[in-house]
Amino acid sequence: MTSQKSYKTFTVEITNKVAHIIFNRPDALNSMNVDFWHEFPSVIHDINNQSAARAIVISSKGKHFCSGMDLAVFSENKSDTNIELGRKQDQLRRLVLKLQDCFTVLETARMPVLMAIQGGCIGGAVDMVSAADCRYCTSDAFFSIEETKLGMTADVGTLQRLPKLISMGLVKELAYTGRRMPAAEAKQAGLVNHVYDDQQSMITAVLAIAAEIAARSPLAVTGCKEMINYARDHSVSDSLNYMSVWQSGMFQPQNDMMEIFKAKAQNRAPEFEELTQIDTTKIF
Repeated sequence: MTSQKSYKTFTVEITNKVAHIIFNRPDALNSMNVDFWHEFPSVIHDINNQSAARAIVISSKGKHFCSGMDLAVFSENKSDTNIELGRKQDQLRRLVLKLQDCFTVLETARMPVLMAIQGGCIGGAVDMVSAADCRYCTSDAFFSIEETKLGMTADVGTLQRLPKLISMGLVKELAYTGRRMPAAEAKQAGLVNHVYDDQQSMITAVLAIAAEIAARSPLAVTGCKEMINYARDHSVSDSLNYMSVWQSGMFQPQNDMMEIFKAKAQNRAPEFEELTQIDTTKIF
């Protein structure tokens, strides 16, 4: 099972259908080193493909949530100086696309992903949390698009996803200046759902929200996620049409809905089938 694997950059706990991924490199400010970029998409894919959980919570140990990308990632991927310039730049482009995919997995995962953020959420960490379904933070948290301070443009998802979450003008200000956006402003802007006094109360609350999600029909929840994400990127007309297609295929009232009615009549919690597992080793 996913929970039995060992990772260098985080731990994974799966309890009562909730997967809790905990970044565990506090001395390095939970920076995204080379190991992270290999391990993170792998664990999300595993949880998704195995239907190992119905919700995912991501948090971290230490004072800061995540300081962003470890620049050693780029030094590790230095290309041969003898490569022709166009091919060398194509190689860099493909590296960026690969890094982007590492966070896109949060959107394509069938279960909701909730972020619990304390302290600094910097650079690449903003790219990551922007791809999650919901964000929660402590009162000492801050968000910073740091890339312009380094002479580069954020390239792993912040500039594409953040304008869907907060106002365009605020995104531009944050990106151009690299200033820190504190928790209270993030809440007011709609980036985070709630601000908590401390990390422990936040973790407790976010895990409780995840447990509430996990108690619902996993098929209904994944339908919500897919429809909301689709509506974000398409017109209302296209989204309504896609909703009709989804509902005509996935809505089976004789299953989950009838189970809810039976459970209410019997004064018990409903029991739902898990989403089917995905065997990536087989084509058919």
